[in-house]
Amino acid sequence: MLVRLRSTWASWPPPRSRNSIAITKYDSALYTHRSLADKLRQSEAQIEQLRYEIKQKEVRAPFAGFVAKEHTQVGEWINPGGAVVTLMDLRNIQITVDVPEQYAVTLSTGSKVGIVVKSISDGRIDGSISALLPQGDAASRTFPVRIRLANPAYRIKSGMEAVVTFNLREQKKALLVPKDAVVTAGSDRLVFVVKDGIATPAGVRILGYYDGNVAVAGNIKAKDQVVTRGNERLRPGQPVEIQK
Repeated sequence: MLVRLRSTWASWPPPRSRNSIAITKYDSALYTHRSLADKLRQSEAQIEQLRYEIKQKEVRAPFAGFVAKEHTQVGEWINPGGAVVTLMDLRNIQITVDVPEQYAVTLSTGSKVGIVVKSISDGRIDGSISALLPQGDAASRTFPVRIRLANPAYRIKSGMEAVVTFNLREQKKALLVPKDAVVTAGSDRLVFVVKDGIATPAGVRILGYYDGNVAVAGNIKAKDQVVTRGNERLRPGQPVEIQK
């Protein structure tokens, strides 16, 4: 027995029925349909591109905070990566303290510290060390220590003065002189000691800071008189007069 197989397939647009429309009109309609379909796909791609570009132009704040400074105005063009506003997050405060190297090596991340912000209260606020920065100041031999503390009522503001108390492993005795007595001469530190009415420079090494004073070590004694005003203009051997 001889069997004939006939395949079937579908296409779009469907094939033209015999004698239903002129072949030229059919071909014209077919080409128009294909052209419009191509334009539709192009328009959809352009819409997606525009949606992406619009999303890229949205600037969202990384956190909820206070606007400290505006860098642009409404309707103004900014370059990619340009600053729009400066935001401040006062929920958590960061304090940076320069700690002498001999004390910095005894501190550790997570250690508790006491903070007093005198403009708000004399009461102690608990904080903790969040980071010990490895890059210090070669001239002063100090290292930055960052401290974090919670500020739920937003009472502490940026730029306020804070006094920080660390829990050190050991205590040392040191000679204290007024902070204004220390003169910077390049990478050296010195104080002018008054002996027999003559100003004599004495090189010192700064050990630390305490309540407006500086702990120093050098050729200076506890009962020596030091110059605290006008010492930047003094010369070795220059006579001085002590005013009481």
